[in-house]
Amino acid sequence: MTPPATPDAPNTGDVTPASERPPLTVLIGADTFSPHVNGAARFAERLAAGLVSRGHIVHVMAPSATHKQHGVFTEVIEDQPMTMHRIPAWRYLPHDWLTFVLPWMSKHYARRVLDEVKPDVVHIQSHIVLGRGLAREARKRGIPIIATNHVMAENVLDFTTLPPVFDKAVISLAWADAKRTFDLTRAVTTPTRKAADFLEQTIDIHGVIPISCGIDRSNYTPDLTPRDANRVLFVGRLTTEKHIDVVLKALARLDPALDVTFDIVGGGDQRKNLEQLCTQLGLGDRVTFHGHASEQDLRALYSHASVFAIASIAELQSIATMEAMASGLPIVAANAVALPHLVHDGENGYLFEPGNAEELAARLTDVLTATPETRLRMQQTSLEMVSVHDINRTLDTFEALYRDEPLPE
Repeated sequence: MTPPATPDAPNTGDVTPASERPPLTVLIGADTFSPHVNGAARFAERLAAGLVSRGHIVHVMAPSATHKQHGVFTEVIEDQPMTMHRIPAWRYLPHDWLTFVLPWMSKHYARRVLDEVKPDVVHIQSHIVLGRGLAREARKRGIPIIATNHVMAENVLDFTTLPPVFDKAVISLAWADAKRTFDLTRAVTTPTRKAADFLEQTIDIHGVIPISCGIDRSNYTPDLTPRDANRVLFVGRLTTEKHIDVVLKALARLDPALDVTFDIVGGGDQRKNLEQLCTQLGLGDRVTFHGHASEQDLRALYSHASVFAIASIAELQSIATMEAMASGLPIVAANAVALPHLVHDGENGYLFEPGNAEELAARLTDVLTATPETRLRMQQTSLEMVSVHDINRTLDTFEALYRDEPLPE
């Protein structure tokens, strides 16, 4: 991996204002993208749309939604038109919506798209299939490659269908292959410093750059007034590593006098199991599964919630948590991976030991019974802390990486 320019390096390059500089042609390679619904897909969509809004020429190479819907299209993503190269993909049956490109075809498709687009830079969003093929073919052509890692190998274990005894071997092979791909790049990024440290320690690479996924805070409406009811909110995929069952078990431990309800937004393979657990815990009338909510409905849920709860053990950042912060919510989160980067215990919420439903219940109680002054302080701290994750800072940093220039401070 070639080390990028550092923030304090002398800037001897082009100092022309960004608005007057020629646009870049950027090819984004993503193994998951709209209509997929997950944090990595949402980041890639916002990145692509943000680059288009700044005048760059953006092409996105991503799996087709179905095997028959492949080809080159103009699609509007986040209100911005961009050229989509939809690669023939197959539904991965153990998963409820995931489609994938045949791995042995990835370099063939990469060659075809690279020859057509002739990008100035390639930005891969994973090292798994399309990113792997793009990195190898772009390297042959001398095209600079930026890689962003959104993946923990542990995330995919639920969907390998292999016996648990093989998990360690699968993880080892996955990370070894990730290193081979990342070694081809100009720079590797990941959403937080904690995630960068994790990646460096796991696969023995150096200089991983933390760049927040970023959000547009103007899209969210903080409501700092007292709540008329106690509403807990979770937004995300309903998968095993999210540990939503821990939140449900904590909910069952809360004082009934608090009259707490729980809104769950998102879809996933664990929904039926979670619905069954609700019944077993006697929570049927207190938990609402909203499925995939519209942006308008989602923002309303954020604005009306009392607290955002996330028990996940595999977050490299968590866009949903940042959205909750931008909505002025206190956060109660598992003390795992990158969540402590967003939640400072006792300041904008609380951390709890991963998997500990009793401790989670206690921390939720702390938030729901806090004085108005304490609650307001937590809300305001969330708003202050999320300000550093502004999407424009994210776009500025990636533009500098694409141009091989010193990074903004």
